[in-house]
Amino acid sequence: MSHVSAPRWSRLDNAAKIFPSTSSRKDPKVFRFSCELTEPVDGQTLQFALDRTMEKFPFYRSVLKKGLFWYYFEDSARRPVVRPEDRPPCSPIYSADRKGLLFCVSFFERRINLEVYHAICDGTGALHFLRMLVYYYLLARHEEAFAAGPPSFDYDASQSQMRDDSFSRYYEKKRKSVKAQTPRAYHQRGERWPENRIGVLEGRMSVQALLALAHSYQATLTEYLTALLILSFRETMPLRESARPVVITIPVNLRNYFPSSTARNFFGIINVGYDFSRREDTVEAVVSFVQEQFQSQLSAEKLKERMDELSALEHNLLTQLVPLAIKDPVLRAADYLAERGITAAFSNIGRVTMPAEMAPYIDSFHVFASTARLQACMCSFGDQFVLSFTSPFVSADVQRAFFRRLTSAGIQVEVSSNREQFGI
Repeated sequence: MSHVSAPRWSRLDNAAKIFPSTSSRKDPKVFRFSCELTEPVDGQTLQFALDRTMEKFPFYRSVLKKGLFWYYFEDSARRPVVRPEDRPPCSPIYSADRKGLLFCVSFFERRINLEVYHAICDGTGALHFLRMLVYYYLLARHEEAFAAGPPSFDYDASQSQMRDDSFSRYYEKKRKSVKAQTPRAYHQRGERWPENRIGVLEGRMSVQALLALAHSYQATLTEYLTALLILSFRETMPLRESARPVVITIPVNLRNYFPSSTARNFFGIINVGYDFSRREDTVEAVVSFVQEQFQSQLSAEKLKERMDELSALEHNLLTQLVPLAIKDPVLRAADYLAERGITAAFSNIGRVTMPAEMAPYIDSFHVFASTARLQACMCSFGDQFVLSFTSPFVSADVQRAFFRRLTSAGIQVEVSSNREQFGI
C-alpha cells in the first residue's frame, strides 16, 4: 500500500498575521510589481519562465487556510497560469471561500505584472520573484543573445533561507515599554471610485535629477520626497482640519539591518508626523524635521525594539490559546485604531537591478498597492525613477500638488494614469 505524506504547512510570519483578518473588498492587501519591456510580451514564453521560477520559489505555491487558533500556509501542487491582463489593478486575490494561490502573473502589451497578496511576502520578496521571472523570460525569448551562457543572477538564497521566518529568528522577549498615545491624524475625505477601484497615477523622472535636488537640501531621496508629500497634504487640507498632524507611515526593509535572505515578509514601519499648527510650512523646515525623525527611528536598535513588541503578542501563551473567531475581530479593531493615526503611506523599494546584458530589453519597473487611503510607491531602474500614487479617492489634488512641486523645482515629470488626465 502506497504512503501519501501530509502536505507541509507553515505558520504566518508576524507581519502576515494581520492581513487575513483585515483584508476586504475595500482594501484587499494586494500589491503589484510590473516590468515594462522594450518589446511586446509573448504569453507562451512567459508561462515557460513562470514554471522555471516556481522551481526556485516553491513556497509561493502555498494556499492560506484557517485553523482553530491561527491562519496557516499549506503547500500545494497548484500550477500558476499566466493570463492576459483582464482585471482592475490590485483586485482581490485571497478569498476565505476559495483556496487558491496568493499571487498571479499577467501581461499586457510590453508589461509583465506580478500581483501578490501581502500575507505571503513583502515588496522585497515579490521583487526577487519578478526579477527572476523576467530573467528566465529574457533567457528564453532571446536565446541566441545568451548562447554563450546565461548571465549571473544576484539572488541565490537556498530554499530554507527563502522560507525563513526572520521575525521569529530575531525575536527576543523583553519588558514592554510604555508608549505614548498616538494622536488622530489628518484623513483625506471625498468621493470614492465605484466598486472599490483605485485610481493609479504615475510620474516618471530622472534619478540623477531627483538626487541632485534632494542633496541640495542635504537630504536623502526618501527624506526629501516624504517632506514634499507632507507639504502636498498641507496645500489641500481644509482649514478646519489644520490642527491635525499629517502622518506618513513608511515601510522599512529589515534585511538592511538584520541578515536575512527570506522571500517572505520581513519589514518594519516608521511613522513621521508633522503638525502644521506648531511648525513652519516651508520646505526647509519640513525636510529638517523629516530628517530628524528618520535619524531617531532608523537604527537597528529602534527597529529591533519595535519588532520585539509586535512579535511579543503572538508568543504570549494566552494569545495562542484564544480561538481565531475571537482573534479576528480583535485584530480588525486594532488595525482600525492604528489607521486613525495615519494619513498616507510612502514606500521606496529602491534601485532594481538586473544583469547588465539584459538591460537593453527592459524599459522600467513599477510598483503600487491597493489601499483605503492615499499611498505612494516608488522604485528605479537605471536613471528611470517611477513614483506611483494609488488612491480610492476621485480627487487627485494631493498628487497634483506633489508633482507640481517637483516640476517647479526643475524636475521633468512624465505623468500617466489609468484614469482621465488631471491637468498636471
